[in-house]
Amino acid sequence: MKKVALTVAVLALGLAACETKTENAVENTTVENAVEADAMAADNAVDNALDAAGNAVENAGEAVDNAADAAGDAAENAAQ
Repeated sequence: MKKVALTVAVLALGLAACETKTENAVENTTVENAVEADAMAADNAVDNALDAAGNAVENAGEAVDNAADAAGDAAENAAQ
């Protein structure tokens, strides 16, 4: 009877230890997934910001070109 009780106690402790490790593994995986998702979102935000900045620079360059053309046209028209 003592052997059975001892065996049951050892098995219960083993199961408890496994459950704790499993819970920790699940928690660690959840944290890792959250960190990866946050990093991906930050990366996407940076890419979008860089794209927007590049577009703004390009649009500003086009505006300068248009203004120069308009000034040249105005000067040409005034000379006629």
